[in-house]
Amino acid sequence: MFRKITNYFVSSYEELKKVIWPSQKEIISHTTIVVFSILISMGIIAALDFGLFSLLEILIYK
Repeated sequence: MFRKITNYFVSSYEELKKVIWPSQKEIISHTTIVVFSILISMGIIAALDFGLFSLLEILIYK
């Protein structure tokens, strides 16, 4: 059993050596794209929420 565990970690380490990791520039670029996408999505959802709330308020109270 100990041998199986050891083989697992050795093979995992060997696979990790094959991975091509992104550069710092790529990480910053992709992170920036994700953050701006989230901010745009938040703005759209907030605008829809405010608009629908206002519409509902007009329908209920007037």
